[in-house]
Amino acid sequence: MSRQLAEILLERGLVDEEQLLAALDAQVATRSPLGPALVASGALTEEQLVGALAEQAGMAYVDLDTAVLDPAVVALVPGPVCRRHGVLPIGTDDGVLQIAMSDPGNVLALDDLRALTGRQVRPVVASRRALESALDRWVRADSEIADLSQSMQEAQAASGEVAEVGDVLDADTPVVRWVNLLVTQAIADRASDVHVEPAETELRVRYRIDGVLKEQQPAPKAMQAAVLSRIKVMSDIDIAERRKPQDGRMSVVHQGQKIDLRVASLPTVWGEKIVMRVLDNSTARLDLRDLSFSERSFEVYDRAYRKPYGMILVTGPTGSGKSTTLYATVNAVSKPEINVITVEDPVEYRLPGINQVQVNPKAGLTFAGALRSILRSDPDVVLLGEIRDHETAQIAVEAALTGHLVLSTLHTNDAASAVTRLVEMGIEPFLVGSALDAVVAQRLARRLCRKCAEPYEPSPADLRSAGFTWPDPGRPVELFRPVGCPACSGTGYRGRLALHEVMEVSEPIERHAVARSSAQEIAATAHAEGMVSLREDGWQKVCEGRTSLEELLRVVV
Repeated sequence: MSRQLAEILLERGLVDEEQLLAALDAQVATRSPLGPALVASGALTEEQLVGALAEQAGMAYVDLDTAVLDPAVVALVPGPVCRRHGVLPIGTDDGVLQIAMSDPGNVLALDDLRALTGRQVRPVVASRRALESALDRWVRADSEIADLSQSMQEAQAASGEVAEVGDVLDADTPVVRWVNLLVTQAIADRASDVHVEPAETELRVRYRIDGVLKEQQPAPKAMQAAVLSRIKVMSDIDIAERRKPQDGRMSVVHQGQKIDLRVASLPTVWGEKIVMRVLDNSTARLDLRDLSFSERSFEVYDRAYRKPYGMILVTGPTGSGKSTTLYATVNAVSKPEINVITVEDPVEYRLPGINQVQVNPKAGLTFAGALRSILRSDPDVVLLGEIRDHETAQIAVEAALTGHLVLSTLHTNDAASAVTRLVEMGIEPFLVGSALDAVVAQRLARRLCRKCAEPYEPSPADLRSAGFTWPDPGRPVELFRPVGCPACSGTGYRGRLALHEVMEVSEPIERHAVARSSAQEIAATAHAEGMVSLREDGWQKVCEGRTSLEELLRVVV
């Protein structure tokens, strides 16, 4: 079997003889099949391997990332059945239903599909990753959510009863199922936030995907009280209190993985608005190399966080990935011989081996109070969620000057403004220059979908109006723009990448701090020393085809 597979791979030009020999050596050493050995070595992608295995078995292969499916065909098999068996109807051929499967040998699934549809079925091979992604796109909960909304509206109209906030709901009621489906679909769509917003005539629902809000199926106004009650019960929020904002937390299980959600309620004129932040723990375990730093920026940042003491600030607006950068930095410095303590409001991600403290102003535990206390707990590294006031800034600066590595965030538009902001907070300028080692300003831009991004040649006038020049005048300008395909749900973007501006606090910048220089003067000195601005870093990533010019102009002024 391995020999036949090797011949197919060589014939199709997917690997060369050197890669094949290296994989065969690895196969002997690890006693693993040839295919997985080639994927592990990077010689093949999972999709290329599955295509070759399908050819070897004499079966058809389908690339679900690019295939255009008919929703009517997909609807022939109920969504729960598709997910249970790991199958997806993709088309018909002379009345035979073609079924994409990652395991075409699953005869029980094929028998169930024949009995359910009353048709002959033919399996078509797809990779497991592509199949799971296609299920998330095509087998959505939207239709079931709409059906539940309609049935609840009809039931309430017939009975004349309207649910009140605080009503006890059974586990199998339509409202419970509706909320569960809402959260499940949000996680499947890679949403970072779920907005449930009461309006005058309906209950509006929006998902924030890749930083942009997207409208979803709304719910009838009559469902509002029951839905809000259910979410508040799940989040351990006081259901009787509707006049002031509240915070809570819930956990759900999605595809065998525990997902935490942070929940916040806010009273509005039409009722309580609820926002659920989906906390993906995988982002808290990212490596710094995964955060799209440019080489120069990473070298500066790497030197800063490897020092045993000093202060590093990450700046940017809300939702710009500051916490992710700080968590990745903590993962990089965390070792058994180092004591790492964090002070956060709230603690978003639970990190193993890290002492995490959540502030509680009602109990008198503020950022400043907690920071003062943990400095008596012998920390080596302190992560401070945010510097909000003079007292917190003063203690953080003193901690950095007394042998601690302090990591924190600040709300400024660029790196240079962090120096002036600390001085404006009342910190002595000479202390700011001595304590601060580096400042990172960042933004998040949507990443172009690799499947459908198309090259184009912008006009010189368009580039000039955007304030950019092509680095190589002798070569034609080629950028990429979004198109939209099934893989990216028609948006042209999938995922996000960070744009960085990393400023090292050198002696000239220290002198600027002591002299109370303006942010513009500090930025000019940093640029002269080689700092890459946010716009320049973004333009570099536009030229590399990783994001679009429109997206860069959207997130960077």
